[in-house]
Amino acid sequence: MALLHVENLGIHFGPPEDPVRAVDGISFEMAAGETMALVGESGSGKSVTALALTRLLASPPARYVSGRIEFEGRDVLRLPERELRALRGSGIAYVFQEPSSSLNPVFTIGYQIREAIDLHRPEIRDVTGEIVRALDTVGIREPEKRLNDYPHQLSGGMQQRVMIAMALACRPRLLVADEPTTALDVTIQKQIMDLLKALKQQSNMAILLITHNFGLVADFADRVLVMFQGRIVESGPTAEVLRNPQHLYTRALIECVPKLGQKQRRLKVIDYAGIN
Repeated sequence: MALLHVENLGIHFGPPEDPVRAVDGISFEMAAGETMALVGESGSGKSVTALALTRLLASPPARYVSGRIEFEGRDVLRLPERELRALRGSGIAYVFQEPSSSLNPVFTIGYQIREAIDLHRPEIRDVTGEIVRALDTVGIREPEKRLNDYPHQLSGGMQQRVMIAMALACRPRLLVADEPTTALDVTIQKQIMDLLKALKQQSNMAILLITHNFGLVADFADRVLVMFQGRIVESGPTAEVLRNPQHLYTRALIECVPKLGQKQRRLKVIDYAGIN
């Protein structure tokens, strides 16, 4: 049985007579321990898909018009609110692109991780020890001291590590990383991606990476899904898609990745008129 099974998912915004089809009948599966990338430009429907996995989209304005989302055999779209709250964090956890917006500025990072542990792992007796271990796992030095820091006392890279620690403290089976490196410089981006890769190998959790950048997925994802205007237009093993892309949009995205040693004054502009 697949860990995650999405079938014919449709999500619309706006009036029913003239809807915006943010997600337009997509289907895919993820196995336990698999790493998959969902790639596409801003507005292609990637983040809407990610938020829908635990029904984080407010309805209205979003309307789930078709399909199923099954996580470990349960239909997320039909779960009662109490089971949804349990699923968010312990089943599927998120790391978003702006850690400074995700962390509450008025509470210490230790307090915020403690909240997640108390909610999803109430059996833990030594919560402080668990927080220290979580921070140490993501490479934060002197975690016993740093757990008393406020978010503004940390760099952007460290804030993102805290967000990863918070997600991992809930022991999720699926981690959704939605553009986790967008707000970071290139050096820190690599550190965060290497960290996610190492943590995945240690815990065997599945990771769904949401990104617009094909340059991030080559050494990270087992499979890739390419999303365009709410639809999945190409999918397959990452190496195969990168080596021999079949869809015009996939080719255009790959060609937009800057390559070392190639003189190119401008990145190629995607011609949407030629894409179906």
